[in-house]
Amino acid sequence: MSQPAVSTQWIDIASHDEQTFKGYLALPPAGRGPGIVLIQEIFGVNAHIRSVAEQYALDGYVVLAPDVFWRQEPGVELAYEGEDMDKAFRLVGEIDFTVAVKDLASTVQALRQRPECEGEVASLGYCMGGILAYLAGIESGVDRAVCFYPGGIHNHLDKAPDLTVPAQFHFAGNDGHITDEHVEQTHRAFADRDDVEIHVYDGADHGFNCWARSAYHRHAAALSHGRTLSFLEGALENT
Repeated sequence: MSQPAVSTQWIDIASHDEQTFKGYLALPPAGRGPGIVLIQEIFGVNAHIRSVAEQYALDGYVVLAPDVFWRQEPGVELAYEGEDMDKAFRLVGEIDFTVAVKDLASTVQALRQRPECEGEVASLGYCMGGILAYLAGIESGVDRAVCFYPGGIHNHLDKAPDLTVPAQFHFAGNDGHITDEHVEQTHRAFADRDDVEIHVYDGADHGFNCWARSAYHRHAAALSHGRTLSFLEGALENT
């Protein structure tokens, strides 16, 4: 029987305050490559996020998805409706983003120290993870940041001058959580930056990349994935 193209495992990550937390590591078929710190939605490192890690590993990246909620409930894994949705909103309401960004810095360090990781390390996240990917670009030592439908971005645009690495934003054109004004505010915040891309996907809703949700939008998911790969390889589109 042939071996799977991508090898995966949970690893321990040392925190800044001398604790440990888990991260899901996916290695590419070649065994080594540039790094991605993949940052979860509010539903934990669930089956979908693990699949996304494996997707980018198939693209040639060494991907590490940390358990962002480990300080509240290690290993939480939630679905997208009912009591799980209620719990997800409770967990994100409790999170200390300042501490979470420090945990992402620890994740970046752990990834860079792995022998399989070579070249740049990017942050890439969805929803809550999109905001954290943006903040990681400012404070956690990544080389690039990719932010999918980052809810609450308008509350963090005062930090835009502190973002000194290239960044890419993906917004849904029909997002019930992120308004057109929030997207426009993001455009204005980075209007003078040639290394910041902002893409909007008409007809797509919040969560369009997640094939486990009713909001999944195949065209937006495919187009944003291709744009992300081009961006990670150093190419910038005119926006």
